[in-house]
Amino acid sequence: MQQLTYVLRFTGHAVPGGMVGNVLRAASTAPSAILTTWVHSTGLTSQFTALDGQEAIFTSDVTFTGETDFQEVGHIKFGDGNLVYFSTVGSGYLAPSADPTCRHGMVMWQIDRGEGQFMGATGLITSNFTVNESLEITHHHVGVLFLP
Repeated sequence: MQQLTYVLRFTGHAVPGGMVGNVLRAASTAPSAILTTWVHSTGLTSQFTALDGQEAIFTSDVTFTGETDFQEVGHIKFGDGNLVYFSTVGSGYLAPSADPTCRHGMVMWQIDRGEGQFMGATGLITSNFTVNESLEITHHHVGVLFLP
């Protein structure tokens, strides 16, 4: 069993959907990248640096089940034919943030199935995200996947 850990920053948009207006369809991409984090005497600094390579492609349906709670299902494509399909563990959370122009949220997903490199994969992905008034989304993923 191989453990694969990744960190990516996705950007994209959501569009309203569903019969009663409680569904958003999210679509975003993340470049191949390096996340560098420095802990030093004056605090914390981080930097994303894009690399040459393909983008990861994210698509999901978000169904709001309460004022701040939601369920989500979707998939992430990593290169040609390599996909993970996921669903929410518990409920996701989205609420106002300290920045009045956006909302801040988090969600954890479980891997339901995979294709290509991820056939038989299991694991969890966390996402910490913001969404602004125009439904532009930035989400940061940390995934720990187990590959057979």
